[in-house]
Amino acid sequence: MARGGINKAVVQQARQVLIARGEYPSIDAVRIELGNTGSKTTIHRYLKELEASKPAGLQGQAALSDALTKLVSQLAAQVEEEGNARIEQAEAAFLEQREQLENLLQQTQKALADAAQQQQVQASALAAESERLITVQNSLQAEQLRNASLNQSLGELQVRLADKDEQIRSLEDKHRHAREALEHYRNASREQREQDQRRQEAQVQQLQVELRQLQQGMIVKQDELTRLHRDNERMLGEHRQAASECKVKDELLEQRDAQIQGLRTILAQAQGASDEMRRQLQAQAQSLENSRAISIEQARQVQLLKDELQKRDAVGDASTAQPPSAS
Repeated sequence: MARGGINKAVVQQARQVLIARGEYPSIDAVRIELGNTGSKTTIHRYLKELEASKPAGLQGQAALSDALTKLVSQLAAQVEEEGNARIEQAEAAFLEQREQLENLLQQTQKALADAAQQQQVQASALAAESERLITVQNSLQAEQLRNASLNQSLGELQVRLADKDEQIRSLEDKHRHAREALEHYRNASREQREQDQRRQEAQVQQLQVELRQLQQGMIVKQDELTRLHRDNERMLGEHRQAASECKVKDELLEQRDAQIQGLRTILAQAQGASDEMRRQLQAQAQSLENSRAISIEQARQVQLLKDELQKRDAVGDASTAQPPSAS
């Protein structure tokens, strides 16, 4: 069927117009005359029907012309058909190529969109990683500052521990001197008693003088004992102060141990030093207890010496009261 109102009469009219102008009524010329409408196959069919329906008289008069025209028409139709076939093949190939290119373009656009999305995700991840790196760097810097401060505090504590060790050594020296003085006093007292016992019978007349000397010596010894008591009390105060400071140091070391877990080795060494100091303080406390016992023993011996002196006074008085025997 003809499209857009194309029929045999319209094709015939266009053919006649072309012949009147002296143009060959080919399929393309007829189609152009019809305003580029109608199918070429339909126009070709109508042209063949019009050629076949010419009157016999006209065919006889222009047999050669018709044969030539027919040949030309056939050739033109063949050329047109071949051209149309090639055009259709080219159009099909073009459509196929265009479809392939459109598919490739869609794939490329999708890949580009995926790449852009991946790039955006990577950029976000990179930004997050950069922020995390900055945070870690800030934390590391703060930790380094805190470690420096803790190291400084630890150095100060070590200096103070060294001072306390020096004080403890000084206390030990003082206790040693005190023990030596007490031992010297005991030896001197023992020697004096032995001498008094050996010379008692020979020195009865000098007993009062010796008694006064002993009383004066006892006063001196009493003063020395009082001084020793004061020294012991002062040492006990220093010991309590040292124990209090050691307790404070222990609490400070425990706080430092909770704050700087990363410095466990250093704090372990400091704790070991603190334990050593605690043992030394315990030994010092034991030494003070021994000194206290020695002081008590010394007081007891002084009391015994007083009692002995009183007995000697009594014996001297009794000897003085008795008349001298005849020699």
